[in-house]
Amino acid sequence: MTGKERAQFRAMANGLKPELQIGKEGMSEGLVAQVLDCFRTKELLKIKVLLDSAPQTPREFADAISEKTGSEVIQVIGGIIVLYKKNDELGKKEEKKKPKKTKPLANVKAKRAAAEKREAEMKKEKRNFYAKKRYFSDNRKG
Repeated sequence: MTGKERAQFRAMANGLKPELQIGKEGMSEGLVAQVLDCFRTKELLKIKVLLDSAPQTPREFADAISEKTGSEVIQVIGGIIVLYKKNDELGKKEEKKKPKKTKPLANVKAKRAAAEKREAEMKKEKRNFYAKKRYFSDNRKG
């Protein structure tokens, strides 16, 4: 995994909430089963390690979990572990669900152009109004 890919996954994980917690029991087969279950529905997983009661460091947990699940450690900060595991089936499901792309940018540009045109017309009307006002005020004096 490249550094850029890792940075993208870190950015994506920023908004995630931890799915699992590791506490005083530490590593168990149940924990590994839960992690694998989470990887069936998502590729990026955030795990919280309770630092006060956990028997190992978060880095040790991250390495052990990634080894048993076949995932990659994206980052370990404080008591938070972020793991990634590619799920090809998940990508296929997302492709099927994607709606046809519309052209929202074209709509935005059209609206912006129409607004600019209205604004230009208003300026022109305002300019004509003041020009007529000056013309008539000058003719009345003379």
